[in-house]
Amino acid sequence: MAELTRRDLLRASAATAGAAWLPAGVFADEAPGVFRGDPVGVLGDDPPPGFPAGVDVHREVYENWAGEIRVASLWTCVPRTAAEVVAAVNWAHAAGWKVRPRGYRHGWAPLTVTGATDPAAPVLLVDTTRHLTAMSIEPGPVPGSSAVRVGAGASMDDLLAFLEANGLGVTNTPAPGDLSVGGVLAINGHGTSVAAAGETLPPGHTYGTLSNLVLSLTAVVWDPSTGRYVLNTFNRGDPLGSALLTHVGRAFVTEAVLRVGADHNLRCVSHVDVPAAELFGPPGAPGRTYARYVDEGGRVEAIWFTNTTKPWVKVWSVSPERPLTSRPAVAPYNYPFSDNVPEAVSDLAERLLAGEWELTPTFGRLQYTVAAAGLTATLSSDLWGPSKNLLLYVKPTTLRETANGYAVLTSRASIQRVVHEFAVYHERSVAAYQARGLYPVTGQVEVRVAGVDRAADCGVPGAAPPALSAARPRADHPEWDVVVWFDVLTFPTAPGAHAFYRDMERFFLDTYQGYAAVRAEWSKGWGYTTTAAWADLPFVTGTVPDSYRQGPDPTWDSAVDVLNMFDPHRVFTNPFLDVLLA
Repeated sequence: MAELTRRDLLRASAATAGAAWLPAGVFADEAPGVFRGDPVGVLGDDPPPGFPAGVDVHREVYENWAGEIRVASLWTCVPRTAAEVVAAVNWAHAAGWKVRPRGYRHGWAPLTVTGATDPAAPVLLVDTTRHLTAMSIEPGPVPGSSAVRVGAGASMDDLLAFLEANGLGVTNTPAPGDLSVGGVLAINGHGTSVAAAGETLPPGHTYGTLSNLVLSLTAVVWDPSTGRYVLNTFNRGDPLGSALLTHVGRAFVTEAVLRVGADHNLRCVSHVDVPAAELFGPPGAPGRTYARYVDEGGRVEAIWFTNTTKPWVKVWSVSPERPLTSRPAVAPYNYPFSDNVPEAVSDLAERLLAGEWELTPTFGRLQYTVAAAGLTATLSSDLWGPSKNLLLYVKPTTLRETANGYAVLTSRASIQRVVHEFAVYHERSVAAYQARGLYPVTGQVEVRVAGVDRAADCGVPGAAPPALSAARPRADHPEWDVVVWFDVLTFPTAPGAHAFYRDMERFFLDTYQGYAAVRAEWSKGWGYTTTAAWADLPFVTGTVPDSYRQGPDPTWDSAVDVLNMFDPHRVFTNPFLDVLLA
């Protein structure tokens, strides 16, 4: 991997750059989000032979969120309709090309393209974000319920705004809004939410992932009767459709219908004075524990900056009326000190990236100080408003780091045990690495808790949970009703980071047994060797599939068979997916 510079990792900062972020090496002389040109200068700009007439196709840089996967120039088309998607796919099949749906590239794992992809490779990216964005409200599956039909390229920003305008919303959603709906469904995107003490799940909502709200999906699939790829719609009750609900990039979904419920107002209170030893204390300990906050609000996130003693804890709760102490949140993204990197943080980050990694503890403490002071300065420690304005809080202008990601399935009664065991391990591991002069974690630990994907939430008789969702319930452990999600963030070039992540991965697998189990979070980092993520072949081909097979449960293998049936010519794949979903 080429050395990452301050520009690479800090160009997201509007405070320091004064402009919207663009992938390095491209220019925006057209509509926002369309990055054209051939930086290599040798690939040529003539469209591939025989490409469907009338469909815009051009060369475009592909770069993911943290810049770890970057391909200088790939053919990218911009279909105006689902029919044009089908035309491009059938062209690709005949020409021997691969097709990769492309949303907002806000991910880490090589599920779209791999870092080793040659710019001249026969790979066609399909930008869904320009035109496949239509939305409409429809009747839901039961009388009086509601649903939204949405194109796969629509952003979560736009979807949630559209729902709010119609008095509707969701309970569980990722914090960034610059995600495509298709991308979120592909990796079972989630937020943080379970029922607070005494709370009842309202109709049309789920504490599970967004994939669990799907009522139907329209996808491009192979039709053996015509010998072509065609559009087909799969309803939630269709047993074959469960493989598409979270397809990990092995399919092409053009549209979804999601069940939604009445919108609700939320209150979000931030705490920066709770010691980590108290928050992540042992089960049954008194005080302000993570489990206590879950009982109080049902929606909790802890952000624990490296080498600090007090995490930033957000607690959301349903609040129909505004408390007197709460500031109204009239728009999303209410933490400008987090979304726009302050100069002091960017300057120190530059020194880290230049090799002064011993400043990592200072960097962690500075980030905590900025957050604590920023909450006070912006009156953001107690917010209230429509759900969208409280659930969306990570903008593209935030600091860009890499992250690992794991889902720990367990019972609600065991949440505190899960976070306590992790916190004890994490502090010891960071200290051990630093004793060797290594500073592998420059960012923060993020801890969330959400529900499992209970199919009954969608209201469709005969519905099954998303087959490949990390939040799919374990039939042999019905008492495991929650998922504790862990992410640990760092700069990609931090010395020892991959080895640190590998050690942590082994901790997860060795520790969360019997009373819990671990699955990889699709969009993040996992499968570590000491030098790379997604590179431990036994983990990718054995541990990951086996985490779905426990019980025993044949769902993983049957889902892979269905995806292969829908795409027997393996048009919708890449070298990594060929290994993972063989």
